[in-house]
Amino acid sequence: MTQNDIRTAIEAGRTALGIEFGSTRIKAVLIGEDNTALAAGSHEWENRYENGVWTYTLEDIWAGLQASYRDLRNAVLARYNTPLRTIGAIGFSGMMHGYMPFDRNGNLLVPFRTWRNTITGQAAQQLTELFQFNIPQRWSIAHLYQAILNGEPHVKEISHLTTLAGYVHWKLTDEQVLGIGEASGVFPIDSTVNEYDTDRIAQFDALLADQGIAWRLRAILPDVRVAGAPAGTLTAEGAKLLDPSGELQPGIPLCPPEGDAGTGMVATNSVAERTGNVSAGTSVFAMIVLEKALSQLYPEIDLVTTPTGKPVAMVHSNNCTSDLNAWVDLFQEVTAALGVSLHESQLYETLYRLALAGDADGGGLLAYNYVSGEHITHMEEGRPLFVRTPNSRFTLANFMRTHLFASVGALRIGLDILLEREQVAIEQILGHGGFFKTKEVGQRIMAAAMKVPVSVMETAGEGGAWGIALLAAYMLRKTAQESLEEYLAAKVFAGVDATTLAPDPRDVEGFVAFMARYKAGLMIERAAVQGLR
Repeated sequence: MTQNDIRTAIEAGRTALGIEFGSTRIKAVLIGEDNTALAAGSHEWENRYENGVWTYTLEDIWAGLQASYRDLRNAVLARYNTPLRTIGAIGFSGMMHGYMPFDRNGNLLVPFRTWRNTITGQAAQQLTELFQFNIPQRWSIAHLYQAILNGEPHVKEISHLTTLAGYVHWKLTDEQVLGIGEASGVFPIDSTVNEYDTDRIAQFDALLADQGIAWRLRAILPDVRVAGAPAGTLTAEGAKLLDPSGELQPGIPLCPPEGDAGTGMVATNSVAERTGNVSAGTSVFAMIVLEKALSQLYPEIDLVTTPTGKPVAMVHSNNCTSDLNAWVDLFQEVTAALGVSLHESQLYETLYRLALAGDADGGGLLAYNYVSGEHITHMEEGRPLFVRTPNSRFTLANFMRTHLFASVGALRIGLDILLEREQVAIEQILGHGGFFKTKEVGQRIMAAAMKVPVSVMETAGEGGAWGIALLAAYMLRKTAQESLEEYLAAKVFAGVDATTLAPDPRDVEGFVAFMARYKAGLMIERAAVQGLR
């Protein structure tokens, strides 16, 4: 398309916009009729640890959203010399799970409790036993029940419970809905009817009655929508919230808000059975679309859904690159102190590539990247650690390799259940996220950890914001009876190149040795949690 063609499409609203609230960045991506990105905007933000809770304030949410959209709008104006006044469809996604309860007047009753919190262990365990279905600590229902168990006074005032993506969507459309993938991180889903599981709803309502709570669960949960279903339109108030300049016009349709797991599946074309993807950044999670149910309940495995409601096995580790990023920041300080000017991206690439030259097992070094708690290894809190013996081979290459290994250590423990115990079949794994940004390095480490080939598409860098934009476009442009799988295969990913790396036997052997050390050393991490307050 020429610049004039693109300008005409933008002015006519033949576009789709996706905005995703990631852990460290809010990104907006505008796509055209061919589903490629026309412009992007972003805003950096960071969670706060306040009163024992990881959170973002409402002011953080709206200031960040407006800044990200403003950056996109300015990019459109600069690149195509036209204002952004209308859009064909919009979609929002965000960090899955978490807890945002509101009263009947729309007031947030407690600060937003994000997925990163590991403060709901008692509730998660009791609900898992009651439902005979794994309820992770970060799920909304676990947060709700923990608040009940804690006797928190706000519980009786709850009128509506939602997630970050659901909250933003609600304020912009007046519609209290969630995409089914996002809803599956709120409460268990019955994929045969694409709704919350009614039997388990009844079980939870019995708990509410025992506690003397008047409301019932289904009444406070958002409605569930599958991909392709309409989910409201941008109100006049919503348009001003998103774009305070007043240029953006109301009436734009919105697709169901999704979680970052669902948008990751879409962005990597991993929504069909026997496909999977791994998203690695602040946290890391692997999603495998199942062709049959697992043989038993596993506390380490979440059961969620694709944006169309297909069951998915999810292995989620709270911690991935945050500790590694902190070490790179330290090395950046060293270069600055030496008077060396080195761009951050160059430093990352240099250090990551050094890891490939290290000893296969990381030279006997050991690291734990636990900035926060880690449910897979049963750590309620985290203490980032680096450990070595006098005989360890302490080189920079081994140091980097060890920290890259540690970034996926907890993930590997969860994957052992799917790949070894359950013999889950996987035809392809696609990687995306910052872990894969340096060509080949993240792929090789992940292939060694998962023991299967890992592919990275040319489009992987677009991320979840592109994924939710694709879901908005699918709602807008799909033909009758056209499934999401068909739409993605024919209209988005046809002809898209992917680079695939098979596991290197040396890397696999080294990672196995590292994991033996990692598992044996977990007592060190636990001692650090107990001893460092």
